[in-house]
Amino acid sequence: MPHDDFPAGSVWLVGAGPGDPDLLTRKAARLIAAAEIVFYDALIGPGVLDLIATGVERVSVGKRSGRHSKDQATIDTLIVTAALAGKRVVRLKGGDPAIFGRTAEEVTACSAAGVPVRICPGITAASAAVASAGSSLTLRGVARRLTFVTAHGQAGQPIDLDWNTLAAPAATLAIYMGRAAAACVAQQLIAAGRAADTPVLVVVNASLPDERVIRGRLSALAFLVEAISATDPAVLIVGEAVATDSIIFPRAAGVIPSFSPARPGLRGARGVVRDGSDSGNRSGRTANMELFCESLLTVKFRPRRGLFTGRGELLASAETLKRRSRRPS
Repeated sequence: MPHDDFPAGSVWLVGAGPGDPDLLTRKAARLIAAAEIVFYDALIGPGVLDLIATGVERVSVGKRSGRHSKDQATIDTLIVTAALAGKRVVRLKGGDPAIFGRTAEEVTACSAAGVPVRICPGITAASAAVASAGSSLTLRGVARRLTFVTAHGQAGQPIDLDWNTLAAPAATLAIYMGRAAAACVAQQLIAAGRAADTPVLVVVNASLPDERVIRGRLSALAFLVEAISATDPAVLIVGEAVATDSIIFPRAAGVIPSFSPARPGLRGARGVVRDGSDSGNRSGRTANMELFCESLLTVKFRPRRGLFTGRGELLASAETLKRRSRRPS
């Protein structure tokens, strides 16, 4: 097929979206299929990688917090070298390349070497996160401003952000790479004037089959992220726009379950998480998950294979939030 916008010796920086291949743009899918070599990030969904043609060289250049397979200068050199060798190069980036993707550095490296380079945007994680939660990043009359920040600073350096500006009440704050800094983020925002009971949304593996959606309040943010593995990508959303679901989720078998505390707002609240399939059907599959916590409002899970085949518990304490499974009794 013709590649008028993707000649040999050129580079496309392609947004792979949050992970679900159905959320790729048609252009991104076309470019991936046409590539002769693909340099991809650590957080690219497996379904997206499956779109790479058989026999095409794949090079992992993923960077995770504290674990870099290749530094940025090396990545720049690899991309430029491949293009100068006459290959059609795709640099596949999670989410949108222009949001915390170090796109400018790779564009600069290509331009300096005389390599044609273009950018294909993608859906960013924050958009996918609120979509899965049935919320919105903005809300008329409530959240008129949206700010994207990264809470991942340079090694050994404190997080240097304008907390007074970020604490503005009529705004939504989308925090990327914020798990490790959650306690600091909450403390600084509250100290700068953001209300302690401001709603927060934590979404893990947004758009993927093992997605988790956790709701709570700002003062409990450090506690909420204890539910997240250090290896799982998460985006934190702070603001009134994510206070409640704006979409009524269906309750068919295998659809997102929800947590309803028996005595909401009280320390040690206990609730049961079930999928909707057992309502009126004794043979339906049920996941019994007890939750003990302070100020946790809602937990939602996108089921993955086997999630509701047995019995599970979700236990929370002031120090940790861990999920464990046990065989059906």
